[in-house]
Amino acid sequence: MKKIFLTISICALCAVGILAQGSSAASAGTPTISSPTTKTKSRSPIFRPNKDQIKQVQRILKDKKLYTGEATGKYDTDTRAAIKSFQKDNRLKETGTLNRATLEKFGVPLTEAQKAIPASSGSYAGATDTKSGGASTDGPKRPAPFRANKDQIATAQKVLRDAKLLTGGEEGKLDATTRDALKKYQEANKLKVTGTLNAVTLEKMGITLTDAQRANVAAQESYDSGKQN
Repeated sequence: MKKIFLTISICALCAVGILAQGSSAASAGTPTISSPTTKTKSRSPIFRPNKDQIKQVQRILKDKKLYTGEATGKYDTDTRAAIKSFQKDNRLKETGTLNRATLEKFGVPLTEAQKAIPASSGSYAGATDTKSGGASTDGPKRPAPFRANKDQIATAQKVLRDAKLLTGGEEGKLDATTRDALKKYQEANKLKVTGTLNAVTLEKMGITLTDAQRANVAAQESYDSGKQN
């Protein structure tokens, strides 16, 4: 009787061992599925003008007889068409949108956030798109648009007030009132009427250019000379 009981116990232990090995093998053979990790690419920030900047541009376009609508601060069809005309006249790529290069050419101040976004090389007329396989053109690169600083604008406003051409205007800013006064000054002094503080107008007013501005003027002259050859 004892032998039978011992035999049954041994058989039971063997069966338990076999079952344990089978379950371990099954779990070892089951592949572990890991959740895929997705890599997100950081997108470059998109340059967008604000409503006030669009209004300023619309006023400038209206002064230039390129736009007949109101300064609404909205991109309507007429505004886009006028911007294209301005871009064509200023050797910018005709997009009908207010990118950084176009806003700077208008002389409209950028916000701090916009200053952090560089102007695209494709913003200028004749620029080739490297994505489409276009070859780069030889010759000097187009310099950045000339910009007067806040102190120069404030000094110019004083000159305009002394000449009885300006009675208002926000200090140190090229607002619509200041632009109108600049046009009168430029016309009276036989300068190209632009309503902006370019190097020629600043020098006519006796306002000293910065070293960076002088370098910009020299680079522009070199660029223009290279285009003519």
